[in-house]
Amino acid sequence: MRETLTVIGLLVLAIALRTARTGLLRKLGALTFLVTSFCLLYFLTGRWWAGALGAALWFFLPWVELLSRIRWMRLPIDNRLHHRDVPNPSFFPNATEAAAGMEEAGFEHAADCGWEWAGMQQFFRLFWHPEERAVSAVCLCEQGEVAFAYISITSYQADGKIWRTTNFPFAPTLQCPPNVNWNHVPCERSCFHQILKDHRKFLSRVKISADQLRMPDPEEIEQGIEQEMRRQVDHNLAAGLIHLTGDGHFQYSKRGLLFLWGQFVKDMIRLC
Repeated sequence: MRETLTVIGLLVLAIALRTARTGLLRKLGALTFLVTSFCLLYFLTGRWWAGALGAALWFFLPWVELLSRIRWMRLPIDNRLHHRDVPNPSFFPNATEAAAGMEEAGFEHAADCGWEWAGMQQFFRLFWHPEERAVSAVCLCEQGEVAFAYISITSYQADGKIWRTTNFPFAPTLQCPPNVNWNHVPCERSCFHQILKDHRKFLSRVKISADQLRMPDPEEIEQGIEQEMRRQVDHNLAAGLIHLTGDGHFQYSKRGLLFLWGQFVKDMIRLC
């Protein structure tokens, strides 16, 4: 009974910690789940390696989705943005406030557009600022009943380098080309003015001045997003993470599935 009560107690403690509002306590709750799994298999078998295997199994859970769904996904090589109406604000968390913040900061509305990636709908509200020499976007990602929004601010150098600050909550699912430089800020940071300050600090940290940045053309922002995605696809084809299917689409290779698993594990550790 002592072992049984220990496991039950750890499980209750883990659930309680996971419901806490403090991020540190939630992470401690995730760690407690690992300890619970270790203790369960250790008490059942009496072997420490079995307990370690029980804890490690949590990190292999992404393979269920990787092998059952993602390995069969077919994604378009040349995806195209299309004009989209603004979604219902109730399905667009913080988007209204973010767009208002962009306008308060002097950004001008450029376009409303979107595309589909393997069943996921992505909608973009695009803005630009001539003095900042930057393009900002608030994006809604919606798949089934799950929806989330994020903000990005992008600056372009004349030599093709891209500098982007974003609160996108997940690790990228494709490898980024060498010319794209990301500055990830916490996903809880949804205030556009704060993210704009982070972007300015990012450019200052890498010693990029305003006169080194290219003036964005609001008529070419959508085309630039499409071209950037195509360059990313080409980069991942060259890296062997994806392969062509012969009908204008691509799929993840075995190496690509391993890359995705690593990204999922990063998210599990970072977002737990």
